[in-house]
Amino acid sequence: MRTEARLFAGVAVFFAVTAAGYGWRSAEPAGTAALAVACLMAALVAFFLYVQHRRRGARAQDRPDAEVIETAGPIAFFPPHSPWPITIALGAVLLALGVVFGLWLALIGLGVLATGVFGMVLQYADRDAQSSEPSRGVPESRSGTP
Repeated sequence: MRTEARLFAGVAVFFAVTAAGYGWRSAEPAGTAALAVACLMAALVAFFLYVQHRRRGARAQDRPDAEVIETAGPIAFFPPHSPWPITIALGAVLLALGVVFGLWLALIGLGVLATGVFGMVLQYADRDAQSSEPSRGVPESRSGTP
């Protein structure tokens, strides 16, 4: 992920230089703020990718002498189905309608949206812990006798 981290760091530098030049040349603060936020977002992605590279080490894509076959194998876990994206969409719609019709609907939408986001984030939180535990064929008796 070193290559991707460098790419996003370059994007962050580009937005930083552009924001500085735009802010110096124009007196308009909204564009300068938008460019600064774009710089921060690219820097956040670059930092994340750098941390992942430090944690997991170099991949085959990071080495110039790597062969294509070295990248073969399972990529990651992709969930087959989930109710949470629809819950998030419903919460976003209710929140947007709440801005128009009243605070009560916005609060309901915020609650539905928060539930959907937490559900999606924590949906497979214990997946790695369950897959790393050794499976036992026969459960132990709870009576206290061996």
